Amino acid sequence: MSRLPLSLVVPDASLFARSLGQSLKTRHAAGSPPPGHVELLNLMARALGHRNLQSLQAAAPAPLPSPPLAVEDRPPPGQLSVNARKALMQFDSRGRLLRWPNKFSVQKLAMWVLWTLFDGRRTYTEREVNEVLKAANAFGDHVTLRRELVNHQLLTRKSDCSEYRKLAARPDDETRALLQAWRVQRRTLSGVRVERADSPRQRQAQRQAAVS
Repeated sequence: MSRLPLSLVVPDASLFARSLGQSLKTRHAAGSPPPGHVELLNLMARALGHRNLQSLQAAAPAPLPSPPLAVEDRPPPGQLSVNARKALMQFDSRGRLLRWPNKFSVQKLAMWVLWTLFDGRRTYTEREVNEVLKAANAFGDHVTLRRELVNHQLLTRKSDCSEYRKLAARPDDETRALLQAWRVQRRTLSGVRVERADSPRQRQAQRQAAVS
């Protein structure tokens, strides 16, 4: 017998018990064997005033449809997902990536952080990209970071690698929450205002330092 959900409401437990007990006594007095599974269900239905189990099932209200499972593709805006928290832990107070994450989803989020270090209004040489990424990581593998930024379609380059550009990608809610937390973490831990490694102010400061 297949399993079917059935809500069983007993308006009067005492009356139900007496009716079911009387049916069992009658069977016992007649020398009938103990009721099997289906017969016991029928006895319970009769104790509730129905002819049999089928009558009880027909009288029961139709069950409400189960709501669809909620699949969280992304966390609410401003709330860090588990992967975003793991990605944030990969960066130190200076905003540098401390290690190459093992998990692909965390790697992808970390690439978004590095993406913010580039200026979308200019063209970079490969050497300039390397300089930005060397300053942005603490494990000495700017080559992997450069390649992954291209693989994740956050940077684009010419076939001869002579020019690189930042792509105008659109981060989702999960990524935006991470980027916001990363900026706050840098300001909180380092106590300095966050600027891009190649911002006009920093380039001007570098030129002045070179002259002096």
